Amino acid sequence: MLRSNSYDYIICGAGCAGLSLLMRILCHKNLADKKILLIDKEAKTKNDRTWCFWEAADGFFDEIVFKKWDRISFFSNDFSSPLDIAPYQYKMIRGADFYTYCFNEINKKGNVEVVYGDVKGCKYDKEWIIFKIDDKEFRLLDASTQIFNSIYKPAEVKKGSVKLLQHFKGWVIETAKPSFNPEEATMMDFRVHQQHGTTFAYVLPFSNSSALIEYTLFTKNLLEDKGYDKALKSYINEFLKIDEYVIKEEEFGIIPMTNERLSFKGQDEWMIGTAGGQTKASSGYTFQFIQKQSQQIVDYLAANKSLNNLPETPGRFRFYDNTLLHILFYNKLPGDQIFSQLFKKNKPRQVLRFLDNESSLLEELKIISSLPTWPFLKAAINQL
Repeated sequence: MLRSNSYDYIICGAGCAGLSLLMRILCHKNLADKKILLIDKEAKTKNDRTWCFWEAADGFFDEIVFKKWDRISFFSNDFSSPLDIAPYQYKMIRGADFYTYCFNEINKKGNVEVVYGDVKGCKYDKEWIIFKIDDKEFRLLDASTQIFNSIYKPAEVKKGSVKLLQHFKGWVIETAKPSFNPEEATMMDFRVHQQHGTTFAYVLPFSNSSALIEYTLFTKNLLEDKGYDKALKSYINEFLKIDEYVIKEEEFGIIPMTNERLSFKGQDEWMIGTAGGQTKASSGYTFQFIQKQSQQIVDYLAANKSLNNLPETPGRFRFYDNTLLHILFYNKLPGDQIFSQLFKKNKPRQVLRFLDNESSLLEELKIISSLPTWPFLKAAINQL
């Protein structure tokens, strides 16, 4: 049973998007005492994922950043180089640290109720909201309740739909002898085979003998589990030249990369996170887009502004993403070549601004002109 029959905010999903929004609400003096219901399938107890992103200053969750790097590197068969990303730092947050931090703060508050169960549906009946959680229905007084939903449900495949999966498996390993430079992370290493499609590895060193090694693919289908393990072993042995190591942790994840139009404005609810279009279609980057959207939402709520007016992603960035996604989906140009040209012909910090949807139109034209013209022109015409 729920403790109350009315709430100011209901948040469906206690993942990155739901918790990022909730934490900002609790930290805002005008919103901190609002009655909030948080619903998720199950308690977050595992280190189920790692978020990597770049920032030029301390961020909202800087207190739980596990590791920062001032230097990163890029590798491919065509171009390899260290990348000067100043004023940015490349940062990593572990899922377990994120969940623990958020729920420690939530548990201090008497105005947040956490319920575990599967949200099966939500409908309005005059002044009531009827929530179905598992096999139970709960009637809640509407009273201008705002519902934020981060539960992603793929849309039906339509003509023109393009959808890839970004899927990855990672190992945290400890080596028998010093094997890493803890001051430099490998952002992308495309020297691995590309037989399945766009594929790269990345390396996040924690010390000279410990690192997270991730194997990532942008493809239509998943691999068998042993395929990821074989690729990780091969990369560690062939490219990192490491023979003796122990696997301390494993993680696996899937991120949708789609040209599906995912909007913040849902039916009787506000869609956040991947469900609301905050995963960048062409790269899978999500964490910072969630942070920016969460802050915008809280600013609007605190100022009593209508969320209908919340700005969405500028159309030109969706156009760029869908164009690149079209090229990758139809294999018009290998992904390793595209990313190699991006970093070879442009300043790294400009590429990062572009990937963050924060670049100017002039910067974007320069970046686009550095890529192979004909495949991108044909793909762009297709999007139009």
